[in-house]
Amino acid sequence: MAPSMDRLGYWGKPTSTLDWCEENYVVSFYIAEFWNTVSNLIMILPPIYGALQTFRNGLEMRYVCSFLGLAAVGVGSWCFHMTLKYEMQLLDELPMIYSCCVFVYCLYDCFKQENTISYLPISLLLSFSIAVSLVYLQLKEPIFHQVMYGALVACLVLRSIFIVTWVYPWLRPLCYTSLGAFLLGFVLWNIDNLLCDSLRASRRALPPVVGGVMQFHAWWHILTGLGSYLHILFSLQIRSTYLKHRPNVKFLYGFWPTLHIESPKTA
Repeated sequence: MAPSMDRLGYWGKPTSTLDWCEENYVVSFYIAEFWNTVSNLIMILPPIYGALQTFRNGLEMRYVCSFLGLAAVGVGSWCFHMTLKYEMQLLDELPMIYSCCVFVYCLYDCFKQENTISYLPISLLLSFSIAVSLVYLQLKEPIFHQVMYGALVACLVLRSIFIVTWVYPWLRPLCYTSLGAFLLGFVLWNIDNLLCDSLRASRRALPPVVGGVMQFHAWWHILTGLGSYLHILFSLQIRSTYLKHRPNVKFLYGFWPTLHIESPKTA
């Protein structure tokens, strides 16, 4: 990871426990990590659209919360990378845990009657979220947060593979595309951490926009934002299929995937 401070800008000296490989205040005096900031748009705008569409379709609120949870992560990450302040870091990292808990609930509780609420898994996930938050606020150790987040992602991966193997095999393309995007983002995230000095030297030798393409932490945002969005569509399609709706993935403007309900279940 990058040194704790490169240049000073509008937000002053960083107070976060993490400072990533993008050099600070190079592109803008008002944004500490420009590319790591603007790349969060993919986690803000599409999920807001998804939440509105899900609400208009009259689908369950848990999926509206899933989309809004992803958008909250994007807003928190935007604020964190823009300021590199510890408070904004928490606004990024803790919603990652909370939103992922919502994803876990949706995927593990998808084969139930419509509008039923399972209080036991909600209680367990709520307790997990609170415990992780309290421990993390005391430890202030990013590795702890990363391990807890990784455990939740592992639960989603195992459940997803089970469903596309034994229940709805025809959903494999959507499932594996989501997992593949997330995995590629994770690989680039690690490259950005491990080879930071070499990447920085390469970026300095390139034109600014070309150097921006080599901001691998920004690509982590883009790919995990895409992977998370596709995961919500995947989870929503499982639920809609079980409820005997007719879910259909269509492409907004010819390239962005959205879920449409062609015919709701009739009595």
